[in-house]
Amino acid sequence: MESKRPRAQKPHTRRGVFISFEGTEGSGKTTQCRRLAQSLRTQGYEVLETREPGGTPLAEAIRKLLLTSSKSKGPAESITASCESMLILAARSQHIAHVIQPALAKGTVVICDRFFDSTLAYQGYARGVDKTFLYEAQNFVTNGLQPHLTFFLDLPVKVGLARRQRAKDQNRLDLESLSFHQCVRRGFLALGREAPTRIRTIDATQSPQAMANEIKSTTEAIIHRKKSLLLDRSGLSKKPLPKK
Repeated sequence: MESKRPRAQKPHTRRGVFISFEGTEGSGKTTQCRRLAQSLRTQGYEVLETREPGGTPLAEAIRKLLLTSSKSKGPAESITASCESMLILAARSQHIAHVIQPALAKGTVVICDRFFDSTLAYQGYARGVDKTFLYEAQNFVTNGLQPHLTFFLDLPVKVGLARRQRAKDQNRLDLESLSFHQCVRRGFLALGREAPTRIRTIDATQSPQAMANEIKSTTEAIIHRKKSLLLDRSGLSKKPLPKK
């Protein structure tokens, strides 16, 4: 029986816009993060690009522990699913406190390469970590913070893994089994069905430019809507986001 999702805590007031990118390996997230950031900057927005796990010196050190492959070094201590989950959540705590939340408070558009949906897909659906626990831990770490908009770049698993196999920087997750990555994709698809307003599924078999165009138009609509809502609620003349 599927665990019920706990109610999220009320998030802090945020003047910026928080956008996350999710996807299986090789889906093109990093490229699309960069393209969107560049597009928004040309329009005059202050943009912060960041990633998970990572984003701060301590969180980047945790990322290295999590993703470095020991394949070439022979047998090594394996990382348990619970340890993996805790390390990711610890890195996220640092990331939010020192990078994401301060940027949002200043009215910045924050673009993050992976966030909590990846934790659910990889550790929850693929590793089998209890999802109710992950939601509760997430609420504790984030105090209810979640993206205003999430793009899930959907790509057939075999296609994405074939792309990653051609890369020189393969990490520990790239080397997981096909069935593991199929579970991850099913997890993302399930999350998209649960939160269709926040999570927008993008066909990652399209050309990079076609994907970028779709992502750009969706993002601009969300930003403009949030700017209008914040101005209506505050009644202040101070702009909640950088003026175009």
